[in-house]
Amino acid sequence: MADIDATDRLLLGMLQQDASLSLNELAEAVNLTTTPCWKRLKRLEEAGILKRRVALLDPVKLGLSFIAFVQIKTSDHSQAWYNRFVVTVNEFPEVMEFYRMAGEYDYMMKVQVADMSAFDAFYKKLVNSIQGLTNVTSTFAMEPLKYTTALPL
Repeated sequence: MADIDATDRLLLGMLQQDASLSLNELAEAVNLTTTPCWKRLKRLEEAGILKRRVALLDPVKLGLSFIAFVQIKTSDHSQAWYNRFVVTVNEFPEVMEFYRMAGEYDYMMKVQVADMSAFDAFYKKLVNSIQGLTNVTSTFAMEPLKYTTALPL
């Protein structure tokens, strides 16, 4: 666990909600002047807690409303295969999240594309680019009920 205090948590929470806030706005909200506030943010960045500041886009307005969860089993659990697999999957921009799992499946990924046709094209590229997959199962989201990028601080 990182060594952060209540002011750090407040700053991080504010940035999670709106990364475009100015240094002046952040400092005022936590009752600091800009220099101590900047130093806190710099320390949080150097510690790797504040990784980057990004804009969140609306996937529906961009025509990317089709979400699939892909679960994968493999017969090859060697380090070499794992390394190739991770590199290969990371080359697919459609893969939004990618996890090594415990349980029935070895890996799971969240894929976001325009529609079923785009998913089918992704699926074909995936299964044809990686040897050793024994089962690839996909489920599709009907409706997103909760989505957040904000961590519970």
